[in-house]
Amino acid sequence: MEIRFLGGAREIGRSAVLIDDSLLLDFGMSTDNPPRLPVGSVDPDSVVVSHGHLDHVGAIPSLLSGDARPPIHWTPPTAELAMVLARDTLKLHGGTYRCPFAEAELRRLTQVSETHRYREPFEAAGYEVTLFNAGHIPGSAHVLVDDGETRLLYTGDFHTEDQRLVSGTVDRPDADAVICESTYSDVTHDAREEVERAFAESLRTTLWEGGTVVVPAFAIGRTQEAMLVCEAHDLECYVDGMGQEVTGIVRRYPEFLRDPEAMARAKSNARYVSGRDGQRRRIAESGTVIITTSGMLSGGPAMTYVPAVRGHPKHKIALTGYQVEGTPGRDLLETGSAEINGRVMPVSARVEAYDFSAHADREGLRAFLASYRDARVLVNHGDRCVAFAEELQGECFDARAPDLDETVRV
Repeated sequence: MEIRFLGGAREIGRSAVLIDDSLLLDFGMSTDNPPRLPVGSVDPDSVVVSHGHLDHVGAIPSLLSGDARPPIHWTPPTAELAMVLARDTLKLHGGTYRCPFAEAELRRLTQVSETHRYREPFEAAGYEVTLFNAGHIPGSAHVLVDDGETRLLYTGDFHTEDQRLVSGTVDRPDADAVICESTYSDVTHDAREEVERAFAESLRTTLWEGGTVVVPAFAIGRTQEAMLVCEAHDLECYVDGMGQEVTGIVRRYPEFLRDPEAMARAKSNARYVSGRDGQRRRIAESGTVIITTSGMLSGGPAMTYVPAVRGHPKHKIALTGYQVEGTPGRDLLETGSAEINGRVMPVSARVEAYDFSAHADREGLRAFLASYRDARVLVNHGDRCVAFAEELQGECFDARAPDLDETVRV
């Protein structure tokens, strides 16, 4: 089995792995400007997608140009989430270098989509493929590929600990080789209960003081997690942006949620914003909690809320996700200012960051890989892939970090 790393090798973003020039695992794009796409040209016989985040599905429609019609295999939530992201990309950037596909390719997605539940083997490009719960977001999957001689496990993004939205992965299928993500290979997450408690106490304190809390959150996964936390701690909230549509999608698939009833309560606890800037400014002045896209302050309704609360320290901006270097969210954390709507704005509102990561940390990665000591481990999807592979080598793993566009035989 030959594995070619077209993206996500020694980097985060544009994940794409090609097996024997036939089966493609993921085909994402980065959030950079301009975005980075997987390298090389591909014409796969089939595609399997691990989960519905932009860096894993963002470029999928571009595979359907011309006469190409490879079937796309994924879980039902991933199929719907991929369509939401593709429509958003086309709406915001269609016809520009930031969108690698057109409306025609997007329409073809539904024609080639084939959905599968966990633990139900299916055939793709001549391989037997099985999806397992990866514990990252609803519908996220480990992908096991079996050619009759070699069993390859592609972890995708995964978490070993429970979140309120989804349960942590417990599946450890037998494999001869593992392509393992390494996003937080040098980080130990604080206990989720402590993060939640601190988050809820901080929000409640700001509300008592008459302030408003803006909670920038990724639409897929993080918005729903924040809604669940607010409901569990008796904090009313508004929800704005794409997270509204995503919440509706994940609720249609209760078998992919840890607690569907809790998600229903969280939806009832939240008030949806219709999308008018006048309404948003009034809400920002009302002393409440607002969960809104985008998670890194690079667009979306946050562009209205942050300017509305930035001028007074009684207000708060509570970041809930990793802030990539060069994004307004990262600038706000490091400098107290951020470029919003084309203008650098100083922010007097208090700024806090909370680690609600949906990725396994250092200990989680090792706990997962403990089941694969006899397998070959190929490290990807991280800022320190080489360093993590070397650490694993020191622990007697057969591990390495392939380079971009490298082909590895297993």
